[in-house]
Amino acid sequence: MKFLLIMHMNPVVWEALSADQQQEVFDGHDSFQQVIGKSGEMVGTKALDFPANTTTVKVRDGATETATGAYVPGEAFLCGYYVVDVASKERAVELAALIPDAKLTAVEVREVVHEAGAE
Repeated sequence: MKFLLIMHMNPVVWEALSADQQQEVFDGHDSFQQVIGKSGEMVGTKALDFPANTTTVKVRDGATETATGAYVPGEAFLCGYYVVDVASKERAVELAALIPDAKLTAVEVREVVHEAGAE
């Protein structure tokens, strides 16, 4: 079963961390990637930029409209994700708890129900 482990971050929380604390988060991701790499459960991962560097695109009446910022404004934003292939949702939850972001904001566990090109 594949799951998306979706990491959320609050910029206020992130900016309140010292440089050492931010480095701990990065180091925690390195450790986490080693765990799921060795277990064969890692499919992939991506880190995403801050919402301030995001462009949102909408097409209305045939015209393209763009805006700076996330589509859904809020105190937290999608900052990255892991895709894991695990035996159960319980294992996906166990792995999500190992992601350092879970201690700062939240990690959402969502099953992948369709993949393009998948049989």
